[in-house]
Amino acid sequence: MRFIKSLYLGTRVYYAVAILILLFLISYWVHLFFPIALIGLWLLLLIILFDCVTLYRTAEGITATRNLPEKFSNSDLNEVPLFIQNKYGFKIYYEIIDEIPIQFQKRDFLKSGSIESKDRVAISYALRPVDRGVYNFGNLNIYVHSPLQIIKRRYTFNNGQMVKVYPSFIQMKKYAFLAIDNKLTQFGLKKIRRIGHTMEFEQIKDYVTGDDVRTINWKATAKRGSLMINQFQDEKSQPVYSIIDASRVMKMPFNGLTLLDYAINSTLAFSNIALKKNDKTGLITFSNSIQNHLAASNKKTHLNIILEILYAINTEFLDSDFGRLYAEVKRKITHRSLLLLYTNFEHISSLHRQLPYLKGLSKKHVLVVIFFENTELDTLIKKKAANTPEIYHKTIAQKMEYDKKLMVKELEKHGIQAVLTRPEDLSVNTINKYLEIKARGIL
Repeated sequence: MRFIKSLYLGTRVYYAVAILILLFLISYWVHLFFPIALIGLWLLLLIILFDCVTLYRTAEGITATRNLPEKFSNSDLNEVPLFIQNKYGFKIYYEIIDEIPIQFQKRDFLKSGSIESKDRVAISYALRPVDRGVYNFGNLNIYVHSPLQIIKRRYTFNNGQMVKVYPSFIQMKKYAFLAIDNKLTQFGLKKIRRIGHTMEFEQIKDYVTGDDVRTINWKATAKRGSLMINQFQDEKSQPVYSIIDASRVMKMPFNGLTLLDYAINSTLAFSNIALKKNDKTGLITFSNSIQNHLAASNKKTHLNIILEILYAINTEFLDSDFGRLYAEVKRKITHRSLLLLYTNFEHISSLHRQLPYLKGLSKKHVLVVIFFENTELDTLIKKKAANTPEIYHKTIAQKMEYDKKLMVKELEKHGIQAVLTRPEDLSVNTINKYLEIKARGIL
């Protein structure tokens, strides 16, 4: 039974059968073709039998493995490596059909090639998940041909594997590496000029050419008899909270990802950089209630805790309750902190409804409201209107775009900082705002 299940006919067999059927059909009128067709049929059966013996006389002709990584990074291309070892004494041709998770909805997966005798090859393909959670892989099916390519023998490996898709740790590592190498400007991150000395005193050192003369310590200079300056460092251990609105306003999709997942990926990348700058990072998620509240900390293990919370965020996309958020922050965050609020407003009226709570949060803390441009409107705005309905659509799109800019002005008028960003630029613009606030000493 296992033999029958693993045996498949190659395309050459079907071509040969089609030719034989045609010969038998013609032989009905031209009897000369009948013996030719009969000989061809027996010859085909003998070749099939020979090919079966060639492929099945070796109990385990090939071995293969699918080496899944420990976890996948959401919204990024993740490599899936495959390794195949040919144990036959001849060159084989293979076709790979990997049963990838249903979340990808990819039903045309096929990889093919050849392997020399006793050789080993490495093959890989990339998958881009757009949802967090558990992804289940099925069987790794490999169909092997002999050089005759008459029949195929199916081998099955890795009977079911599971991998978890986490928020984009690839993006997190990319920005962290660039921050270390001071190459953030390549990705649009700006260097902010420092205004004054809003930094902690570190030490007194000898003056060298290029130091700021405004930092000269005249008392130390008089005692030492040579110029001495005060050296400062960035203020450390400042509490910074990422607040993620997980309500239905964050369900809107862009390039396969919801706004919520963009906010989750940005929070992870930003939290990593904030921790590297020795600040304390915390996390709050809310919708109609407070879902998670992680107190700010700068422990080495804190980023892993943030990662696990972000991975497990599950929401029914209900209406957000900013009143509960205000009460939560007022009761549990007692020190002045930087609050990065990821949310979205599509209409100026929706901002006005939440404005009293935002003003309340900004009285004691530095509040940055981060919301999104509707990039789907760009094509509509740039398109030339050809008829009356298109004029109406374009006018409405322009009004919605104008409302977004008006919201930024409205927030700034009440002393609340705002970031209006395209979803794909969220991480860059969030880190920019954080570096700007740190440089200007606003916190």
